[in-house]
Amino acid sequence: MPIPLRSDCDAARVRVAARESKNANQVRRLLALAAIYDGASRAEAADIGGVTRQIIRDWVLKFNTDGPDGLIDRKAPGQPSRLNETHRTALAAVIESGPIPAVHGVVRWRIADLCQWLWDEFRVSVSKQTLGRELRTMRYRKLSARPRHHGQAEGAIEAFKKTSPRRWQTSPASRASMPPRSKSGSATKLASARRTRSRAAGQDAARGPLLLGTSAPHRPIFSVRSVRPREKPSG
Repeated sequence: MPIPLRSDCDAARVRVAARESKNANQVRRLLALAAIYDGASRAEAADIGGVTRQIIRDWVLKFNTDGPDGLIDRKAPGQPSRLNETHRTALAAVIESGPIPAVHGVVRWRIADLCQWLWDEFRVSVSKQTLGRELRTMRYRKLSARPRHHGQAEGAIEAFKKTSPRRWQTSPASRASMPPRSKSGSATKLASARRTRSRAAGQDAARGPLLLGTSAPHRPIFSVRSVRPREKPSG
């Protein structure tokens, strides 16, 4: 026998809730349950919702428990954490105090060492990834030491920094011989005292200065022969 819906709701109220909802999945589920309130079978409600009758049964159970809000998709809670407040408090204390080399066998904590410490103290087995997430939640960050070559001499880097020049510099003599630079950044050329002229320019310069508004010296338009008067034929 199918599970009945709650008696304090009806099809009209369920459709009103579907009309006011902005969640598409919730609207589809509410309309399927509204059809059941109207007398439809569970198979017909499954066709309206596009699911199987088993899922319709799950929707009915959620609706009877939480009402229309129970038909909204929620994020799965996931697996609960294996560490409780007691474990976190002890873990923070041992991180702050640091390891004892004679007891723990290390000079600084690694995540693998802390996993082993949790197992030795509380018999709690956690992976390095899980403990890393727990440490980030507790505002701890993993610090890695700078790699160093095993054959590096002591103080070699400091001695190199002290003896090496800070930057390349030009001598005063070379700086004085360099041509000046323009505002655009390119080097400027020194002006030559002698300028090359063309042959035509040299001929025009020898004739004298040109008149204003003309491009050549003044020359007569008519020849002497053209202005000589004609002789009358003798008669």
